[in-house]
Amino acid sequence: MQIICYPHPTLRHVSKPLKRVDAELRKIVAQMLELMYANKGIGLAANQVNLPYRLFVMNIEGNPDAHEAQHVLINPVLSRPKGIDEAEEGCLSLPGVVGMVKRAATIRVTAYGLDGREISTTLAGLTARVVQHEADHLDGRLFIDRLSPTGEMEIRETLREFELQFVNQRQLGQIPHDDQIAAHLAHLETIRA
Repeated sequence: MQIICYPHPTLRHVSKPLKRVDAELRKIVAQMLELMYANKGIGLAANQVNLPYRLFVMNIEGNPDAHEAQHVLINPVLSRPKGIDEAEEGCLSLPGVVGMVKRAATIRVTAYGLDGREISTTLAGLTARVVQHEADHLDGRLFIDRLSPTGEMEIRETLREFELQFVNQRQLGQIPHDDQIAAHLAHLETIRA
C-alpha cells in the first residue's frame, strides 16, 4: 500500500459505501494508519491509497501513541454546516502544496467505526476541518478545488510538475492506464458490495 499523488484518477473517483467490516478491512485500516503516521499526516482517505471505499482515518495530533485522537470513519455523512473558517491546508497526495481553504466552522458527522457502532457528533476546529477535507476525498474532490483564483495561480506551476511526473511514470509503466485503473476499482467495489 502506498499513497498515490495528484493527478492519479482514483483521487477523482467517488467512493462507494462499505457494507461490512471484516478482518481484511481491519488490516486495510491498520496499513492506512501506519502509512499516515509514516508520512506525518493527520488524515488519510481510502482513495488516497487507490481504494474505492468510503472510509478515512485521522488523528489530529499525528501521534500514533495518542489513541484517543485516532479515529476511523466508515461511510461518513456530513450535515449541518455552520459558520466559515479559513485556514491553510495541505494533502499527502500533493506533497509540499498548501493553500488557504474556507470550510464550515462546525459540522455534524454521522459514520460507523470499525466496531460497527454508529458515530454521530458535532465537530469544530481542526477536527471539523480534517473531517471535511477527508470527506471531500471520498467524493473525488481535492483541497485545491476549493482555492481562490489567487490561490490556484500560486500553485499552478507545481501542479504542472506533478502532472509531468505522472505522465513520465505512466510512460515507464509504473502507473496503469485510466481504463485499467477503472477496471481495478470496479473489481474492488464488487468484492465489498
